[in-house]
Amino acid sequence: MAMLEVRNLEVSYGPVNVLKGISFDVEEGSIITILGANGAGKTTILRTISGLIAPDKGTIRFLGDEIQSLEPEVIVKRGISHVPEGREVFPDLSVYKNLLMGAFIHKDTTERAADILRMSQYFPILESRKDRLSYTLSGGEQQMLVIARALMSHPRLLLLDEPSLGLAPLLVKQIFDIVKRINREEKTTTLLVEQNARMALNVAEHGYILEVGRMVMDDSTKRLLENEDVQEFYLGMREEGIRGTRRWKKKKQWR
Repeated sequence: MAMLEVRNLEVSYGPVNVLKGISFDVEEGSIITILGANGAGKTTILRTISGLIAPDKGTIRFLGDEIQSLEPEVIVKRGISHVPEGREVFPDLSVYKNLLMGAFIHKDTTERAADILRMSQYFPILESRKDRLSYTLSGGEQQMLVIARALMSHPRLLLLDEPSLGLAPLLVKQIFDIVKRINREEKTTTLLVEQNARMALNVAEHGYILEVGRMVMDDSTKRLLENEDVQEFYLGMREEGIRGTRRWKKKKQWR
């Protein structure tokens, strides 16, 4: 049994059907990535898993229990933390207080202090910025802060939405190195949504391709990196591949 099992998930925004019966698994201890063009439904998947959106149909099982009808705070307590797109810090709180907000489910002050120390080991820059208001941080520092804040709740499953968005390549590599380290050292399972397909495929072990609300392919990331269609439409290895996804939709082997 996989840690996370999504089956026949359908989600709509008003009359628009965004997710059209998708199914996938996330194995415990793994890093899994979901790739797709803007508007494919990737962020909606994460928001539905974390309870921010109620699905129309389908089931989400986490550690064997259905969670699709639970409130977000209950899902956090079950062991799922969500890092949303856009670096949503609490701007008028210090870095230190932002981190404490991530530990709201833990009442033990000694435990919270230990967690703050643990985060400073993964993100040393946050220790030197702990008394600064979070809105004064750079984009990369804010991204580190929201990941650290999510880890303060000791999640079994971490949902990461576009962690590289708007960051310089050096910072992107630094953040993904930390994600791999956390997965390796703390066994934190990670579901990653990311536009930087090359980076995502090099970090994750298994990948899913989402197209207009449907899963059209899944495979090991090694095999996806070798796939000609993935190279063309996601890795930019063919000049014509950067012009869009029209030809992609015509490729019957993806259906």
